[in-house]
Amino acid sequence: MTDRQPSDGSPQNPTRVLGPFDAGCIVVGAIIGVGIFFTPSRVAALTGTGNLALAAWTLAGFIAMCGALTFAQLGARYHAAGAQYEILRDAYGPLPGFVFVFCNATAIQAGATGIIAIICIRNIAAAAGRGEPEGAVLLSLSIALISVLMAANIIGVKAGSAIQNITVAAKVIALLAVTGLAVLYSPPAGRAATGPVAGSLSPVAGVMAALVPAFFSYGGWQHALWISGEVKDPRRNLPRSIVGGVLLVVIVYVLANWAYLRLLGVDRVAASGALAADAVGVVYPGTGARVIAAAVAVSALGVLNAQLLSGPRLVYGMARDGRFFSPFAKLSRTGTPWAAILLIGAMAIVLLLVAGQQGVDRLTTGVVFIDGVFFAMTGAAVFLRRVGGVPEDGAFRAPGFPVVPALFVIGEAGVVIGAYLAEDTRHAAVLGVAWIAAAVVLYLVFFRSGKAGPGVRE
Repeated sequence: MTDRQPSDGSPQNPTRVLGPFDAGCIVVGAIIGVGIFFTPSRVAALTGTGNLALAAWTLAGFIAMCGALTFAQLGARYHAAGAQYEILRDAYGPLPGFVFVFCNATAIQAGATGIIAIICIRNIAAAAGRGEPEGAVLLSLSIALISVLMAANIIGVKAGSAIQNITVAAKVIALLAVTGLAVLYSPPAGRAATGPVAGSLSPVAGVMAALVPAFFSYGGWQHALWISGEVKDPRRNLPRSIVGGVLLVVIVYVLANWAYLRLLGVDRVAASGALAADAVGVVYPGTGARVIAAAVAVSALGVLNAQLLSGPRLVYGMARDGRFFSPFAKLSRTGTPWAAILLIGAMAIVLLLVAGQQGVDRLTTGVVFIDGVFFAMTGAAVFLRRVGGVPEDGAFRAPGFPVVPALFVIGEAGVVIGAYLAEDTRHAAVLGVAWIAAAVVLYLVFFRSGKAGPGVRE
């Protein structure tokens, strides 16, 4: 295909302007969300002891590293915009690739954007010492925040990346600061010996159950594949950003959980409804809640920006392949997929207006369960010769291949099964199945021939 400039002056292909640090910040920012400030309570309640809780976070981190190494190998071979779509398409056919991107854009990414915007606004208000906004005020502020970030990411990928880099630095510093407090703090005698928590599961069952919430908190390194069309020297920098980003998150998560346990003890960690605030409040009881609210707000802002920075590239990549409406395959004059950014942002706003936070949360939970299946399928694709192939000279290959990718796929399958066994997730999955059915119908009606878009490829 020709690379001539379109008549409207917009570029034909995305510009590779992101370095390994930028791509790494996208990975870290997409992973570290608001969960690490709350999820450890659930993990501690399931495992019952501090040592087992740390074991669960470490084991989940190991599975995440196996996934990072697997996706890094795929990223060394696939590095156009929305590369995960191409991997699924080449491995299993265009229909699974379409279903993944459609559900991801219209439910997972859009739903997460709406919910995280609400969390961000609430915590900004808490950090400022204001009353928590509700109703129309909360909704209006959340929509305004989404709109501002949509505009920033349409302006240019460097603008969105700059927001990402700043928020990543802030959230990592915040979590390391909590660890620093724990290092300097001397807990009361016997604090470390508390537990096991009443009602916790047996050691093995507790750790296995705790892997579900812990591993979900590690998800997000696939964002580097989505934005890979704008990464410089992707054969080298994508693997570096994915592996380096996940490694940093594993270290920060384990340290943060150690800090929570040292500051509160396992029983108070398990019972806490505002974990990070309670932990900081042990040392600074007057300001802990507001400080952590600010940290949660910044962390939420970073995840929110990641949805609008990298998620639209999946839609753009699929549209370039001719499997989605052609306007979504076009770039703005600054090289951003403006229509795809508008799609995800607008869907987030519509879902909030129509379904409200609870309805969006249920939809997202149901589709995220299905998304886990596609996550495992992407990892398994590395074993297919037409996808994994024979690595080029100097291209990254997962150490211990094929054992490491196999461990990831098995671990991801275990997490999906564990999520299904949870009653609330299983019931919500009904919505996920309905969303998939809608995607299949849409594909068969409009995109089966693969001629919906301009068919341009890098």
